[in-house]
Amino acid sequence: MKKLLSLEEFAQFAFGVFLFSKLSFAWWWFPVLIFLPDFSMLGYLFNAKIGAWGYNFFHHKALGIVILTIGFIYDFEVVSLTGIILFSHAALDRVLGYGLKHETDFKDTHLGRIGK
Repeated sequence: MKKLLSLEEFAQFAFGVFLFSKLSFAWWWFPVLIFLPDFSMLGYLFNAKIGAWGYNFFHHKALGIVILTIGFIYDFEVVSLTGIILFSHAALDRVLGYGLKHETDFKDTHLGRIGK
């Protein structure tokens, strides 16, 4: 089941790359921006609850979809790019086994515990 879910998430990541290719930005913007959502982990400097909330907010694919849709509706490419990056990053994280966080510990995710 984990391999099937990982394949599904990889397909979503690939879809994000496809959507990015339809924008007018140079290709190098995608790898430069793809890890920006990880700055949301800075909340863990305060405590696990704030860290989990911030991480989950910026790693929830629905946020990326909503922002992408707003950018598409209003024909504002920077907003569309933001949505694509958020969506693609969340999918890539799940391919790598990093799920949404529980408030107990950074390593406790909806996909199971990270590491051994």
